[in-house]
Amino acid sequence: MKNIRNFIQTTLVVSSLLLFSSFVKAQTPNEWKKLKDDINVFMVNDMGRNGYYDQKPIAELMGEMGETIGPKCIIAAGDIHHFNGVASVNDPLWMTNFELIYSHPELMIDWFPVLGNHEYRGNTQAVLDYGKISRRWVMPARYYTKVLRSGNATLRILFLDTTPLISRYRNESEIYPDASKQDRQAELDWIDETLKNAKEDWVICVGHHPIYADTGKDTEERTDMQKYLLPVLHKYGNVAIYACGHIHNFQHIKKTGDNIDYVVNSSASLSRKKVSNIDGTVFCSNDDGFSIIAASKNELKMYMIDKKGEVIHTITKSK
Repeated sequence: MKNIRNFIQTTLVVSSLLLFSSFVKAQTPNEWKKLKDDINVFMVNDMGRNGYYDQKPIAELMGEMGETIGPKCIIAAGDIHHFNGVASVNDPLWMTNFELIYSHPELMIDWFPVLGNHEYRGNTQAVLDYGKISRRWVMPARYYTKVLRSGNATLRILFLDTTPLISRYRNESEIYPDASKQDRQAELDWIDETLKNAKEDWVICVGHHPIYADTGKDTEERTDMQKYLLPVLHKYGNVAIYACGHIHNFQHIKKTGDNIDYVVNSSASLSRKKVSNIDGTVFCSNDDGFSIIAASKNELKMYMIDKKGEVIHTITKSK
């Protein structure tokens, strides 16, 4: 087993270096410095492809940018493992989808995950328990919150478990066996109480599924998110951004009369090429990549980064 792991690791490193060198980075480290603020967080999702497609090159790019920006942590917003989740904490997918891919020294920081629908096809408890194996995997519960502080700035992130909020997954118990076992109302009550008491400069909520998005996926996914989650996010008027994955492209949606910016973060391995404007679309792109959240006391920014390291869109919130 050790020899096999060494061979896999060597193969992935050599392949990733060749692939990464084939991309001409559109920005330099000096330009990346402009993205840095008091609090910096990377966000990645829909990445579990065993290093294939653009996963390893984007992982290397994250490390390169991390040398300049210095993120405090990384959000992993679901579907870390395509296609059927993991079987246990010892599943080899942990090595080929995560440990050997995100191996840059600057990525050896805390990762805060949420469960995606593909995790719900497997052993969801193993995803939580993996924190006992990997020091950088921090997942204390299926939904939880974290407050980041630096300088005069504070940022609260709520990490949500969105699969059990959607009836389709709850009803398909043979495919998603754990979804119907979760107490939907208990999570909504927790979100309500957490937002009620949130006094930080900025509050962001992160889940796997979108509330609004252009997608060919079942309409019921979005309508259930609008029915169950959206009223709670609106209740106290303090949520700046709801960010998610699932759709495999970049989208920024802003609804009239709504203070929340709805952000779909693209896949960090393989994007879906078709994306169009819907009501409220500010920006959309079929690039793959990841995002960077940067916060100061009076300003919050979220940068969409393509696989060349170029900022293709910026969401800005000011006080």
